[in-house]
Parts: sequence; structure tokens; C-alpha cells
Amino acid sequence: MSQKWIYKPEPDEEIVDGLSSSLGFGTFESKLLVLRGIDNYQKAREFFKPNLNDIHNPFLMADMQKAVERIANAIENGEKILIYGDYDVDGTTAVALMYLYLSKIVQKKYLDYYIPDRNSEGYGISTEGIDFARDNGFSLIIALDCGIKAIDMINYAKEAGIDFIICDHHLPGEEIPDAVAVLDPKRADCRYPFKELSGCGVGFKLCQGLNTIYRIPEAELFELTDLLAISIAADIVSMTGENRVLAKMGLKTLRKTRNLGLRLLIPDDKLSHFEISNIVFEIAPKINAAGRISHGKAAVELMVSDNLKHAHQIVNDIMDLNDERRELDMNSTLSALNQIIESQQESRLTTIVYHPEWNKGVIGIVASRLIETYYRPTLVFTDGNNGEMVASARSVADFDVHEALDLCSEYFLKFGGHHAAAGLSMEKEKI
Repeated sequence: MSQKWIYKPEPDEEIVDGLSSSLGFGTFESKLLVLRGIDNYQKAREFFKPNLNDIHNPFLMADMQKAVERIANAIENGEKILIYGDYDVDGTTAVALMYLYLSKIVQKKYLDYYIPDRNSEGYGISTEGIDFARDNGFSLIIALDCGIKAIDMINYAKEAGIDFIICDHHLPGEEIPDAVAVLDPKRADCRYPFKELSGCGVGFKLCQGLNTIYRIPEAELFELTDLLAISIAADIVSMTGENRVLAKMGLKTLRKTRNLGLRLLIPDDKLSHFEISNIVFEIAPKINAAGRISHGKAAVELMVSDNLKHAHQIVNDIMDLNDERRELDMNSTLSALNQIIESQQESRLTTIVYHPEWNKGVIGIVASRLIETYYRPTLVFTDGNNGEMVASARSVADFDVHEALDLCSEYFLKFGGHHAAAGLSMEKEKI
């Protein structure tokens, strides 16, 4: 199939000339910057020379004060806190970051973490997770990288006497969950200046807010940005604004990380010059493999471990899972490509494929692979539990797949994501 080049419209000439003049750049370089939303000197400075002064006050985020106060009360009263997160890289790094931070101020007997099983529970907050909290005496759950649409689950938790704090970065629905606090820069009523934080990034802002009370040395707080850099790279959020500052700081931290699990994942000869691309292609797939093929909790265990022998065993297991993931990914992609040809879909404006035996853990990768061949919005379906179907959606530039799916969300059991990627589940008969 021949490649189809799609050209962006020419940017405003006056803006380009102004940027060229202020930066001393040529027209071509200035055009590239303007096309990426960097259209004045201040934005260019933040892009090329990010620094800590560009990090925003966490209390600009809606509900931050409520979240900080509720956690502080829980700590003061000896309540048990459960840290809950998605099974992908963003979710597991967020859980690890929050656990490591709170471990500095709370005895570990008051803390635990929970990652839902991709196959039996699916994405987001589950009844199983809430039941685990209730049965083990947890009265507060901090949810990371999920929860913004979990209306029913938050109500279920309230009935069980469990409070929720949600830290998410996905697009909200029409209704916000009735949690103690809902931290999400994409909330319509949130005045936080930067909207593109990762889920781990929102968790880090909560740690910053908490640190106004607990005053852990700043160096110790920012030591956790190695995990944050991994989430920013793996979740492919915008590498501008505050993310750029945090990624730069996180990379610097990662190159000399004291995190035992991360050191075992990264070869010593690469550590000192590790870059964002290394995270995307080398580290993220390994961390993701746990949640895709087995259970995401293993990834968190690795990132919070202080036991060398145990960490080595987890790394060995994760490497085996990653090998299995590669094979499943390759076989499923070939199957999907053959399906497109056999069903004469090559010339369609979208790709929709289905196979009942594709592994749920790799259909997102398959969707991305199909876009490499057929550059168009893509949905990859497979069978879920209880007669349901699940799908991963991936999109192309200038097509908001979340908005498109939202128009038909009445047919879905669950649905969430952002402009470039989404996930859903639905009853088979509604396909």
C-alpha cells in the first residue's frame, strides 16, 4: 500500500516572522515550532530551556485542597489507605510513586496497593477492588490513572463506607463521580494551567500538595520523577509545558536512579545516557508486559522493592512475559492484516477487525501496528468476559477517536480514553 502524505496548513506568516525575529531562527525552523503550538518567545523558552520555575502550584487543580486534607486526616487517625491504579505503565508507575511517597510518612502496615486483573476485572475501578478494600479494613482509596467515569463504582464504595480520591487525566463524562476529591486537569471547572499531565503526573501533583504539610526534603520528592518520566514517555502525552520540565528532570534522575527495580531493568552501560526513546522502546514494553500477559501488580512490586533477590526474580519473570507478549503481538498483527485483505477493507476510511482468540493484553499494540500500514482510525475487537466484547481504539493526527466514540457511547458498557486512544466494552449483539 502506498503512503498517503497529509500536509498541515501553512501557519500564519506574521506569527512565523515574529518568532523568527525574537529567536534568531530561520523561517523553516520557526514554522515547525508554530505548527507545534510554540508561537511566541515565552513558549519557545519553556520548550528549549525547561526549568523548575515552569512547574505549577498543585493547588491550582480543582479539589486539591480536599484531597490533601482527607489524606492528612486519614494519616492522623491511623486509617488504612489503598492505592489503586490501572495495569498499564502510566497506572503502575503512578501507584509505585504514590506508595513510595506515602511510605516516607506512613507505616507500611497502613498502606497497600491494588492493580485490577486485566482479564477478570478489566479497566478501571472494579467491584473486586472495592470488596478487597472493605474486607481488609481500608477506609480510603486513592485511584490513579482511572476513575473519572466510575460513577457507579464510587457510589458502591460509599455504600461500603469507603472514601475515594480520584487522580485521573482522561476526559470526563457529563457527570463527575461523587468522590471526596476528583483531580483531573481536563475537568471543565479546573483552572489548572496545563491540561496534558499523565496519570502519574496528576499523582505527583498530589504528592506536591501533601508535601506542603509533611515537608519531605525536596530532593527526596523529586527523586520520584524517574517513575514520572517513564509514565510521560510511555503514555505518549504532550512533551510540552510542565511535562517537558518533569520529563527532563525525570530523565536526569533516571540516569542515576536508586530505584532497585529500574536499575535491574536498565543495562548499566545504557543508564548514563538513557533518553525518552529508550523508555518508549525498551523499558515501557517490559513494564507493560506484566499487565498485558499476567498481572500488573508484578510491575509495581518491582518498582517499590528493596529486596535484591526478590527484584531479580520479578525482572526474570517480566522478561519472560515480554517475550511471550512479542510473540502474541506478532501473530495477532499478522492475523489482523490478513483479515483486512481477505475482507477487502484496504480502501476503507477506518479499520475494524475482530478475532475471538486475540489476547486482550495486546489488541492496543495491534491497533497501533495496523495504523503503521493503513493510516486511519482503527478498532481491534476481541472477546471479553460474560459474553462481552472489548476493543482498543487508536487514531491518527487530527481525528479525535474519543469524540467519535462518544457519539455512539450508548451502545457501550464501558468507554474511556482521550483523542488518540480509547478502550471500550460492549455486548456482542450490539456490534
